[in-house]
Amino acid sequence: MTALRNQPAPARFADRAEAEAYVASVCFKHGPPRLFGVELEWTVHHAEDPAEILDRHRLATALGEHAPPTLVPDSPQRPLPSGTPLTVEPGGQVEISTSPCTSLPDLFRTVSQDISQLTAMLAEHGLVLGDKGADPHRRPTRLLQVPRYAAMEHAFGALGDDGISMMCNTAGLQVCLDLGEAKHLQDRWAAVHQLGPVMIALFANSPSIGGMHQGWESARMRSLYGCDPVRTRPSAVCADPAQAYARRVVDTPVIVVRGPSSNWIPERRFTFAEWVDGAHDRAPTSDDLDYHMSLMFPPVRPRGYMEVRYLDTPAPGGWIAPSALLVALFSDPSVVDGVLAATERAAGRWLVAARHGLADERIARAAKDVVALGIEALPRTGLSHDQISTISRELEGKL
Repeated sequence: MTALRNQPAPARFADRAEAEAYVASVCFKHGPPRLFGVELEWTVHHAEDPAEILDRHRLATALGEHAPPTLVPDSPQRPLPSGTPLTVEPGGQVEISTSPCTSLPDLFRTVSQDISQLTAMLAEHGLVLGDKGADPHRRPTRLLQVPRYAAMEHAFGALGDDGISMMCNTAGLQVCLDLGEAKHLQDRWAAVHQLGPVMIALFANSPSIGGMHQGWESARMRSLYGCDPVRTRPSAVCADPAQAYARRVVDTPVIVVRGPSSNWIPERRFTFAEWVDGAHDRAPTSDDLDYHMSLMFPPVRPRGYMEVRYLDTPAPGGWIAPSALLVALFSDPSVVDGVLAATERAAGRWLVAARHGLADERIARAAKDVVALGIEALPRTGLSHDQISTISRELEGKL
């Protein structure tokens, strides 16, 4: 208890300007682009019947000492042998998140080992990983009974079924890239957003989600859009993305207020800026703002790096090509310039891509140019000749 009291109290904000400055400093960090990583999540199914509601206890047993406390409260949550932690999403989706890497071959080895370990653990208990970005079989069922997810379900439920579907029935591949030096930020930020519709179309594999949005190329992205647009729509592409994102964050309604009870649902609606101005009986701290930022879900989320969130989780092995493509496309400012030129015709066509994929002519033309540009840049990634050949064939096969 003494050690806790001696820790400095989290900073409080005098006004919204201080809160905005904090968001910009935390979310946008600059430096030479060296690091990248991936986060992979999957829906989990009973091997004997993928449409059966997931047994929480069987999942907990399968994950054993690697289970997170949200699933098993007293779990030590030991990492996998590679050092990668496991987490579980509200509907029982399992996620691995790698540490930042400077070597793409090393990243691929680590993730492949993690997937093999996870697959074997689940198989021992009759469970398998899903192979799509959305569960087409089951209606959404929340397995994790924790205050955060209860508050999220409450907030999203007022807007329809997309929120609970997003929480419980979707799974994505997230590729994390450095924001880069300040002088290149505007171009890298614009490029990663203009790429969104193209990458969605190239790698979409979720034609439905729990019986909803039948016939979409990426029902996962459709569900994300419909969940809560104020926190899920793409961010502004402008001359000062840090300031624009900071304004967005503090103007977004607060949907979770942590406290000692199990009920974290705010008593009334207020934005974070209004919280700073006294809308709640407790002044918000920087910890509260960090938590609020964790409840923002745009297709690209700045977290000191760019967390690219617009890719469906692919079938086994299918995560390598999109990950390598994104790393290659941001490997050099000259390649980023090429991305901006190649994707200009498809910019902003997020829902068109989710609905029609490569059937949209403008997106298809941009995708052809992006794939060619990415294949040309793959030698910059440090991958072997054989790896580059395999990835290039897979990419060309998407067109």
